[in-house]
Amino acid sequence: MSCKSKGINGERDLVHQFWGLGLACHRIAGSGSTKYPSPDLIVGNRIRRLAIECKLTKDNKKYFTREEIEALKEFSRIFGAEPWIAVKFKSSDWVFLTLEDLNKTNRSYIADINMAKTRGLLINELISQNY
Repeated sequence: MSCKSKGINGERDLVHQFWGLGLACHRIAGSGSTKYPSPDLIVGNRIRRLAIECKLTKDNKKYFTREEIEALKEFSRIFGAEPWIAVKFKSSDWVFLTLEDLNKTNRSYIADINMAKTRGLLINELISQNY
C-alpha cells in the first residue's frame, strides 16, 4: 500500500471515529494540493470547530513544514476553528497535539513520540474538552 493510500485510510478512520462519537467530520480530499489553505479534516458541532492536519509515520518523529503549519493557522483563523495536529505513530493510537505542543526549529515543526505521549490527547480526551 502506498504512503498516500495509508494517509487517506488513516484520515477516513478518523472520520468514522468522530462520527461515532457524535461529531460531524468531513475529510477534505487533496487538502495539501490546492493553493488555498485547507486542513485534512474539519470536525465539530454547534459549540466547537476543529481543523485537523493528520499524519501517519513509522518513525519516532514527524516533521511538519512551516508552510503546513501556517496554512493550518490561516484556515483556522478564517473558519473560526481550533487548529490541531493528529499523529499516528507506528503501533499506537491517534494522538492530538496543539500547535504549541510541537517543537519548533528554524525550518520546521516536529512531533516526537515521547512528547506526544506526555502532551498529546487521545480522541476521547480531545472531544471531552468544552463539549
